[in-house]
Amino acid sequence: MINKELNNFGQDDRDIVSSSGMDLTEKMRSASFLQEDSRVQLYRSFIDGVQIMSIEEALRNIPEAKSYFGSSFKLLGREYPTDTQGGYFIRVKKGATVKLPIQACLFLKAAGFKQKVHNVIIIEEGAKVYLITGCSASKSADEGFHLGISEFFLKEGAYLNFTMVHSWKEDVSVKPISIALLDKGATFISNYVSLRPVKEITMYPTAVLQGDGAKASFNSLILSHPGSLQDIGSRVILRAKDTHAEIVSRAVSLGGKVIARGHLKAENKDIKAHLECRGLILSEQGTIHAIPEMESDFRDVDMSHEAAIGRINKEEIEYLCSRGFTREQAQSVIVRGFMDVDILGLPDLLKKEIDVLEERTLKASF
Repeated sequence: MINKELNNFGQDDRDIVSSSGMDLTEKMRSASFLQEDSRVQLYRSFIDGVQIMSIEEALRNIPEAKSYFGSSFKLLGREYPTDTQGGYFIRVKKGATVKLPIQACLFLKAAGFKQKVHNVIIIEEGAKVYLITGCSASKSADEGFHLGISEFFLKEGAYLNFTMVHSWKEDVSVKPISIALLDKGATFISNYVSLRPVKEITMYPTAVLQGDGAKASFNSLILSHPGSLQDIGSRVILRAKDTHAEIVSRAVSLGGKVIARGHLKAENKDIKAHLECRGLILSEQGTIHAIPEMESDFRDVDMSHEAAIGRINKEEIEYLCSRGFTREQAQSVIVRGFMDVDILGLPDLLKKEIDVLEERTLKASF
């Protein structure tokens, strides 16, 4: 059953929104937020431990929201766009364990619209939560643009598994900007999934591990279509002792260009970090450019990286074809195995949903 607020959504738009991980029934979600262009369509929480609302309402009614808004950029001495409209405010209360995921969707509808949002997510001490954000564009959103600013604040012992699914179209340009600040013992897992055509995506999220024992992991699954440019990276600054970080990228080019960046910076000792990029090129027109970066101010660190780019093994294709698969089906099977959803560290519910999205997209692509 579809929410009554979405009665103005046609079936095509509902399908597109669903393709970015939005459960329109809300049966398997703990809270929801949906914004179309600059208009917030709905937000509600089904449990006491989760606050969710538009960022404007939070800034009006929650005094501490103002102290968080923009503070991560100020901490790092970075400027950020201030001409935003909308976005969400999410706060998970201290000690809460949220079993069902929170969901948020940022949807482009009008042709030529430039959507600019600012999101603030606060996970208080000892709380644990999964958040899935879907970003998508209607068939009518020609030449659209999306700028998403997100600030994450993870307090002591907090855990956040954040999954962002992009389901754009071939003439949309996208620029997410995000910073995550982690206190002592906090864990931040950031997953990025981009499987559909897009004109251009540029993103380089940063996590700052400012508390001892904090951990951050960035994982991405990228399918690059002809005409697409995806410049996608992640940066982790390991500022405190005994901090850990991992950046893992899986990229497949069907003819598009992928720039896979990763930057690990050790600003303390007793840290451990690893960067891994693997790519498959399935078209002569496709390119993948891996740019790993590591730096350290100390000797007592354990940092490593590996990168591999290649093509599908001819023998693998021939073997699957001998088993009755067409060449296109064989490629799809191999690519699906390469883009392993298990690297995202999702609970079974979300893993199954992302598996289904991946399977549908790959079948259509081949």
